[in-house]
Amino acid sequence: MKKRSCILYFFILVLSLTACGADFDGSRTGNHNEFMMDYKVFNKTDSQDLIVEKEDTIHAEIIVEGGSLSFRILMRDEVPVYEGEDVTFSDEFDIEESGTYTVSVTGEKAKGSVSFIVVTNQ
Repeated sequence: MKKRSCILYFFILVLSLTACGADFDGSRTGNHNEFMMDYKVFNKTDSQDLIVEKEDTIHAEIIVEGGSLSFRILMRDEVPVYEGEDVTFSDEFDIEESGTYTVSVTGEKAKGSVSFIVVTNQ
């Protein structure tokens, strides 16, 4: 009986560990010009610094196939320049001041993709 109890506890432990969801299952690319992710599971916050010149734009495409996603674009950890919650869209954000902008996305049981690309308008 003791052996069966140990085996039962072992299987319960294994099942409980596998039941814990992954934070991220997908692909991610990022550098000073772009931030792109395609994911089946996204349950965390991820950020990327983009270097943007005055009058450039940040082209954003956000596709949410499940769960929810929010984003922020900040400069120097200040108040967000742009932000949105529970979003799915394609848009361009005009940049009025040169600098390093941090794009941050947060997913909750999210499935889909995001793309933020710096477009030079000079």
